[in-house]
Amino acid sequence: MSARPEDAGLNTAKVSPDQFNGFVSAEAQALFESRYWTKSYPPGVSGDMPPLRYNSMLELVSECLKKYADRPAFVSAGTEFSYKQVDDMSDQFAGYLKSIGVKAGDVVAIMLPNCVQFPVCFVGAMKLGCTLTNVNPLYTVRELNHQLKDSGATTIVVFENFANTLQQSLDGTKVKNIVITQLGDLLGGLKGLIINFVMRKVKKMVPAYNLPQAVPMKKALAAGKGVAYPKPSPKLDDVALLQYTGGTTGVSKGAMLTQRNLMSNMEQGLAWMSEAIGKDPICVVTMLPLYHIYALAVNCMLFMTFGARNILIANPRDVGTVMKVLRKEKFHVITAVNTLFNAFLNNDEFCSRDFSDMKFAMSGGMALQQPIAERWYKVTGCAISEGFGMTETSPVVTVPPLHGGERPAFRGNVGLPIPGTEVRLKRDDGLWAGLNEPGEICVRGPQVMLGYLNRPEETAKTIDKDGWLATGDIGTMDEQGYVKIVDRKKDMIIVSGFNVFPNEIEDVVAQHPGVLECGVVGVPDPVTGEKVKLVVVKKDASVTKEDLIAHCRQNLTGYKIPSFVEFRDDLPKTPVGKILRRELRDKPKE
Repeated sequence: MSARPEDAGLNTAKVSPDQFNGFVSAEAQALFESRYWTKSYPPGVSGDMPPLRYNSMLELVSECLKKYADRPAFVSAGTEFSYKQVDDMSDQFAGYLKSIGVKAGDVVAIMLPNCVQFPVCFVGAMKLGCTLTNVNPLYTVRELNHQLKDSGATTIVVFENFANTLQQSLDGTKVKNIVITQLGDLLGGLKGLIINFVMRKVKKMVPAYNLPQAVPMKKALAAGKGVAYPKPSPKLDDVALLQYTGGTTGVSKGAMLTQRNLMSNMEQGLAWMSEAIGKDPICVVTMLPLYHIYALAVNCMLFMTFGARNILIANPRDVGTVMKVLRKEKFHVITAVNTLFNAFLNNDEFCSRDFSDMKFAMSGGMALQQPIAERWYKVTGCAISEGFGMTETSPVVTVPPLHGGERPAFRGNVGLPIPGTEVRLKRDDGLWAGLNEPGEICVRGPQVMLGYLNRPEETAKTIDKDGWLATGDIGTMDEQGYVKIVDRKKDMIIVSGFNVFPNEIEDVVAQHPGVLECGVVGVPDPVTGEKVKLVVVKKDASVTKEDLIAHCRQNLTGYKIPSFVEFRDDLPKTPVGKILRRELRDKPKE
């Protein structure tokens, strides 16, 4: 490891940032190699990569389940489950998988909202040595079919509300085992029965489906009880999770996250967060979906190492119902995206509660807006810590200090590279940028993915021969090492923290017989961060906005559906015919 700036004879306080542009000097090169940002770390946190204390995620999780057996682990629909209960039920699920012929290395898909079935099935499949892949329950038939075929999943656990979608998505996949569940299945007694009845019969939230091969969750767990299964011995470089993402561009791809990737990011998070968490048991509110890498890695797995009590929120947009859940709760940590923080700040009951127990709030997935950050600080007295990461980095790259020193309401940056992580910025000419000079954020560290499943060319475009992953985000680093996101190099749109890729929507819209050509861009929105704008040149003059929206609803998840549809006679293009998306971002015509 390189020495720190002071050890190399560098007095960084006397060096002008202009001297580092393009790394025109050896001193500038030495500065970044020294990981100068570690001088800004909170007390007690080393810049070195923490040693891996476990050989796999299974070892770590198994220890937590035993160590905190008597503590409450998850609260699902108001019912509390202990770590021992999760341990026992995940054993049963592993036994069931073994009984139907599933083996180590097989891919198991989980298509569930935030409910206790998620950790039970995730850990259960892990106990058998399976590779996991998380599925967004809101996926359309096209999207789900793509992921199931691409991942090679042979087993899927699906929420009954989305069983109809699964039924239509099975063609061409390898799926042969289906476990189906409803929100009330594991709650027990009359409560579970009532919840399931209301969802099916009163709210009519379960479309008709025909999956005769599907096994109900309770029956699967009963069948797996007492079934012995072989304990796996995964290696650090084995793929543990296929987490799907658009990457920096294009169609959904499976990021291959190894045991080493996930374990490294866990140890990095522990090193950064332990002092801020302290020794006392904590309660965490999980509003972000567990099928998303951030909530899975941080809320579910990382906080499990602290023996946290985790309140699972299935539908955070229903603020009234969330308030009922939180009314009698004292929580210490909350993770959310900008839109959710805004929604809760607009709820009088939430704003009037006692926040004296809060340790910190964490934001990710989309840009945190300054007015919301400042208002949150004023209401709660607790600053929101906005970090940066991506699926391909397991996911965390930068985080603000969570303890030590002053934590103002809004820093305007996404923190410092976490221990063992290098961050550099690359200019358009291919040279490394200097301090405060914009460039594409590049990341190197043990949390960087193995690559994209079945896509070596895409992997090579994203990770260079020296291990630097190009994120597609444009940022700067200041003299203290803080990273600020300036813009996105690619055309990705972020709607309420979810990545939306124009190519995917354009491909869907282009399939409509009345469309000649189209372009998709993101436009700013004060609530969701961005919204999708579709610009269309008609082939059939009778095509309407409503026709195109209906077509999109059949093929795209809700957050990908255009909010604005604009018709034009032609689209702006480069001399070689490439659509100039930047010229489509004008205010939508009425």
